[in-house]
Amino acid sequence: MTAFLDGRPKIAFYGDDFTGATDSLATATLGGLRSLLFLRVPDAAQLRAAGRLDCLGIAGTARSMAPGPMHDELAPVSAFFSRLRAPVTHYKICSTFDSAPGVGNIGAAIRLLRARIANPFVPMVGGQPNLRRYCVFSQLHAAGQEGGEVFRIDRHPTMSRHPVTPMAEADLRLHLQQQSLRVAGVHYPSYGNDARLAAEVDAALAGQPDAVLFDVSHEAELAGIGRLVWDRALQQPLLAVGASGVIQALLAGWRSRQWLDQQAPPAAAITPAQGPVLALAGSLSPTTARQVEAAHSYRKLVLDAGRLYAADMHYRHATAQQITQLLGQGIPVLACTSAPQSGRVGEPEAAHRLARSGGELLREILQSFPLRRVGVAGGDTSSHALRACEVWGLSYLGQLAPGVALCRAHADAPHLEGMELMLKGGQMGGDDLFERLLHGSAPAPAAA
Repeated sequence: MTAFLDGRPKIAFYGDDFTGATDSLATATLGGLRSLLFLRVPDAAQLRAAGRLDCLGIAGTARSMAPGPMHDELAPVSAFFSRLRAPVTHYKICSTFDSAPGVGNIGAAIRLLRARIANPFVPMVGGQPNLRRYCVFSQLHAAGQEGGEVFRIDRHPTMSRHPVTPMAEADLRLHLQQQSLRVAGVHYPSYGNDARLAAEVDAALAGQPDAVLFDVSHEAELAGIGRLVWDRALQQPLLAVGASGVIQALLAGWRSRQWLDQQAPPAAAITPAQGPVLALAGSLSPTTARQVEAAHSYRKLVLDAGRLYAADMHYRHATAQQITQLLGQGIPVLACTSAPQSGRVGEPEAAHRLARSGGELLREILQSFPLRRVGVAGGDTSSHALRACEVWGLSYLGQLAPGVALCRAHADAPHLEGMELMLKGGQMGGDDLFERLLHGSAPAPAAA
């Protein structure tokens, strides 16, 4: 193990939204890798502060961007990763693959990153079973809610109706074809042994696809995928695409060769918050709505989406003052965005503007009342909130729910350094998530 983890990066990943990037950070850290997530391309001082890393991530916002802004976002990341020279560069996307030609175009991202990565093999890991995301014969399925029914993605009650990137096609090859990607599928019956899987990949590559999509129907399939990806990355650095299943596959492959401990260390229990907690819910998903409803320990404030969208400074100052007064009395606050009164707030650029206003609100609150623990729901809201607060990095502290990590903030400003942050995607977590953020979580009792 010590020989393998030699302090040189094995994986460099870019997360196309902040919440998903923290899941990859958690996955790598729990797998035994020294990991840190930067919120932009790090400078020399930040790299020195991070120390030796096995896995280095950058969280971004490409998922919510048109192809032009995506290029501007990813070009410096691509240049930095090229200098870093990790064997695997991972473009981390949402586990539901929600994307479109005009927003979060996965094809556009692959083409930009591939310009500096010569390996023609671009593995794409299609599932993440711990989040109940399954890819079978290239068809993606996902649970409707934690512990709930699994749906084909084009029939998923939320993702099929996503306000910006609705998933109308379950076959990921066809879905990505709309983003100018030619994707070959390698299906799970081919996973009997490594030689057979390698032969299937070689046969797929003969057609010169832009990417090779791997089914994942069960966690046991990850190790074989990971071994194949790593062996080929050592021959020539490669670009891999997918959710945190990419890192899970590599970890499983390394464990199968006894390069890492066979079992990840148990997740640390999250202790109750020290002082009042502020949660900001910009996500309007049904899952987040249930979590807000179940958050009985908080004083709930409904934020006027229209006035935030209009950048009403008087409203923002008054709201920040109201929240600060409640926090000063020791009262936990959950501020949630109201449903939009018109279609414009659901449009991509308008949604970004609303998220930026939410980030400015959070920054104003933290400047006047520093907090030790904060939660943000919604990928776009999380991205803008952290950038507004000038946090430059995150390290993993513990797990609140599958796909939801509690992280430690790294920042130059003393009132932000060490702050505990939960960043949550709209679909993640159980109904009690905000209660767990406040009251902590205890480890499961040991078996008798």
